[in-house]
Amino acid sequence: MGVIEAICVSREKGVVKTPVSEVYVRTDWGIVGDAHADTWHRQVSVLAAESIERMRKGIPWLEQGMFGENLVTKGIDIFALSVGDKLIIDGGVLLEITQIGKECHNQGCSIQKATGDCIMPKEGLFCRVLQGGTVRPGLDVKRVKKSTDIPAPESK
Repeated sequence: MGVIEAICVSREKGVVKTPVSEVYVRTDWGIVGDAHADTWHRQVSVLAAESIERMRKGIPWLEQGMFGENLVTKGIDIFALSVGDKLIIDGGVLLEITQIGKECHNQGCSIQKATGDCIMPKEGLFCRVLQGGTVRPGLDVKRVKKSTDIPAPESK
């Protein structure tokens, strides 16, 4: 089990995302108000805080959101995840991993240019939203491998 450490959004593509205190994640769309939300397979991006910390060594100006990630998790072993695995966040938000890694921009991103490396192409997770809801830092997040491990939605 892990925790949501930060949430980052941007209204435009290709810019650094800014940390926010809370978002609404809409089913089959993504984070409301984020430029990458759409009816495609990369509705929400996830990056491990541990990955950011590893890159930050010697580069203290690296901040959450600079890699274009929406959710920063802590305590989830991203290397143990596979396409098709699901992440469930307290309150019922359910994400399905659809892609691991992505190509960096044509000339490489600003992080790659400054450091010689970027972690999103290898460690970034991309998800579609199976069940929406509100997400804020501090909520627990866990990996579920099988659909039978996913709790039924709560009745209201």
